[in-house]
Amino acid sequence: MNMISKSFDPKLVEWRNVKDPENENKEFKVDFDYSLLGYDIKSGRLDMLLRYANLSHCRRHRHVASTLTMVLEGEQHLTEWQSDGSKKSIVRKKGDYAIAGADALPHDERGGEHGGTVLLSMNAPNGILFEYFDENMENGWTLSIEEYVDNWKKGVIYGQRK
Repeated sequence: MNMISKSFDPKLVEWRNVKDPENENKEFKVDFDYSLLGYDIKSGRLDMLLRYANLSHCRRHRHVASTLTMVLEGEQHLTEWQSDGSKKSIVRKKGDYAIAGADALPHDERGGEHGGTVLLSMNAPNGILFEYFDENMENGWTLSIEEYVDNWKKGVIYGQRK
């Protein structure tokens, strides 16, 4: 495993910010920080941190990789699109742990009233971490471990539309 950080302490890791100025005045505001902790491309593993300011979101997506989630600070709020078209709300608080299998449901994800920081540990044997969607939950595109790591090394924001 290639270690980027020996700590998951939010005060010690390198953070990179993602903002979507097109959504600045909309209800869905993309504004989050992320940090790569470590990865192993060959085995399909990637560990990262996500940090949300109060009520800000990450991009609409679904996890293609199986994912362990642990809330380190604040809260994580999710709205999942169910297969019948309904939506399910999930709130995780500091210390909560969850694990999802591969091919999770599409969702919005954001911090709580005072933000939130989560640890994601992903296993993607086929190399694909996420599938992203536009604001209408359409026009998907994927992100592989190799693309994520390559973008990190280049200082480029991961998951941009191709």
